[in-house]
Amino acid sequence: MMRNSGFAERRTISGVFGGLIGLLAMSSAAGLLMAAAVTPVMALSSIAATDTINVFENLPEFLSIDRLSQKSNIYATRSDGTTALLASFYDQNRIEVGLDEISPYVKDAAIASEDPRFYEHGGVDLQGTIRAAVNTFAGGDIQGGSSITQQYVKNVLVQKCEVLSDVAAQHTCYLAATETSADRKLKEMRLAIGIERKYSKNDILRQYLNIAGFGGTVYGIEAAANYYFNTTAANLTLPQAASLVATINNPVKFQLDDPQSETNGAANGYQTNRARRDYILRDMFTHRKITRAEFDAAVRTPVEPSIAEPSTGCQTAAGSAFFCDYVTHVLRNDPTFGADEATRLLNFRRGGYNVYTTIDLDLQNAAENTIRANVPTSYPGWDVGSVISSVQVGTGRVLAMAQNKDYSQDPLVQATGANFTGINYNTDYVDGGSSGFQPGSTYKVFTLAEWLREGHSLNERVDSRRKANWGTFKDSCLGPQNYDRDKWNPKNDANESGAHYSALEATIGSINTGYIGMAKKLDLCGIRQTAEAFGMRRADGDPLLQNAASVIGTNEIAPLSMAVAFAGIANKGVACTPVVIDKILDSTGAEVPVPVSQCTQAVDPAVTAGMAYAMRRVMTNGTAQQSYRDTEPRVPMIGKTGTTDGNKDTWMSGASTKVATVVAVVSLTGETNQRLVYFDSGQAATARHRMWPAVMSVANAKYGGDAFDEAAPNTVIKVGTGPR
Repeated sequence: MMRNSGFAERRTISGVFGGLIGLLAMSSAAGLLMAAAVTPVMALSSIAATDTINVFENLPEFLSIDRLSQKSNIYATRSDGTTALLASFYDQNRIEVGLDEISPYVKDAAIASEDPRFYEHGGVDLQGTIRAAVNTFAGGDIQGGSSITQQYVKNVLVQKCEVLSDVAAQHTCYLAATETSADRKLKEMRLAIGIERKYSKNDILRQYLNIAGFGGTVYGIEAAANYYFNTTAANLTLPQAASLVATINNPVKFQLDDPQSETNGAANGYQTNRARRDYILRDMFTHRKITRAEFDAAVRTPVEPSIAEPSTGCQTAAGSAFFCDYVTHVLRNDPTFGADEATRLLNFRRGGYNVYTTIDLDLQNAAENTIRANVPTSYPGWDVGSVISSVQVGTGRVLAMAQNKDYSQDPLVQATGANFTGINYNTDYVDGGSSGFQPGSTYKVFTLAEWLREGHSLNERVDSRRKANWGTFKDSCLGPQNYDRDKWNPKNDANESGAHYSALEATIGSINTGYIGMAKKLDLCGIRQTAEAFGMRRADGDPLLQNAASVIGTNEIAPLSMAVAFAGIANKGVACTPVVIDKILDSTGAEVPVPVSQCTQAVDPAVTAGMAYAMRRVMTNGTAQQSYRDTEPRVPMIGKTGTTDGNKDTWMSGASTKVATVVAVVSLTGETNQRLVYFDSGQAATARHRMWPAVMSVANAKYGGDAFDEAAPNTVIKVGTGPR
């Protein structure tokens, strides 16, 4: 530490005397502590006969070493079994490594420069302590002399402060751990001796190199090697190793990541770091850790950091960022990581977890590419959104999740353009999503399920005339709902005017009035309960509406929920809640319990067999023909389209027996008629039919698809079920 020379010259006689007393006290205590490290029995008997024991008799003898804060990673797994990093999260960018994973140059540089007698002393280097005491006496401050073990103790104490969530408590703790005082130094020395009694020298050295700070949020030699030289700790060269060890002494002064620094930037060859590096190299040569030739070559080598910015947060996951964001919300809700959301996220950021997700990069890439090709990130006069969610049938594993926006949680970035958002439009509000979107006729599948569940057949016909007086609908939960005087007069998309559509015809042609006629014969509460059984819920968390209008899709739903429902239909009526995590390993490599999918039988398989019969016809003869025609390879598939009033939102939802996919183009705010808007790829209203096949073609090629169960004859046809 630089001192003001005038201050040193003006020291008083009493100040000199006080410094001398401090020197003697420190030297005596250090000697006693050193003796305790080497010959504890003899030392303690000597201590008992002196008053010096009062100086440190109440100091703790042992320091508990908690798990170091490490970064956690979220991965995708490729088809060949290799992993792809989506994002990392950390308070401290650290990767713990074993001693054999650290270059010998690093270990030799640390010992030669920081503690040449490391393997000889018992935790406290007496010679270094006395030298520091002399400097203290001469300069008036406690200085230097810390062994590697003592430095490790100090770092551990600082780390204990870093994990405190209360800022004031953290500040107080840090001051106590770093204050320049004889008391702190004595405590540090005694704890160092305790550490040496419990751990081997090599273990202490390994921990020291893993805990040390290398500037900013970079901690530990492995992360430092990654960040500053784009390599590993094991592969550091001699000059690189010395440059990194140089930063331990003073990460700010000897920094390597600021090329514009006036004192240590690229323009002057990182002169400050280089001077310290070469000093360390001389120490290494003096202590015969390197040869003259190695020394000469190293000092001639320029300091040339190659900064490799680490992945931090979901914004680095590119098109998978919104899926990554959903994973973080799942982790926040998992009690494995803590008692509340804030604690869970903090523990995740510090715990060194490796999270292996369900995402299928083949499907994900197809989803990202087709959205990019078909829907712009922004459009003049229209706040346009587009989403794709794919779910594996029978497991609930989310295979793909994409949208047409660029991800950012920074309000300043979001303010730069409509292309940025932090909202995941695929998911519920509680999971970082929106308040949902009306799915239109896609929602009719739940009325179809209830229709078949109640024993009606697909050829049964209903009164489907358009009218302003629909009368009373049964509702066993809320009571009868009367539409006599509401003048509710819903129309069909193409103004179809049939008076008595069958349930099958209403499904194939997506006839609104046909489905309202079906609902007249059902219980609105029963329709709502069947929808819930398939996993339907409002994205905003409110209860599902169960009025007559909800039959044709007025509840605001998250696309992922609809994908889960279609997977349930394809799974013989067994609906499985979505999951996004296959496996989590903690910092020791041990598996951590993960949230699992909950599968329940929503309806009888005979019901979904009848549904599949009708929904296959939607694909081959109905409103989803374009999606069916453009999917290749083609396996048995079911589907349903949805268009809201004024063509504001358009949906295409469907599934094979292996994968369910939902695609939607929506108005995030306001209303725009999609049939009047044309993107470069074509009409906005038909973009869903260009995107759904792109994803399902990949899914079919990879997962295949089996035949759906055949519907029972009485499900399809019943004689005498209405006028023709």
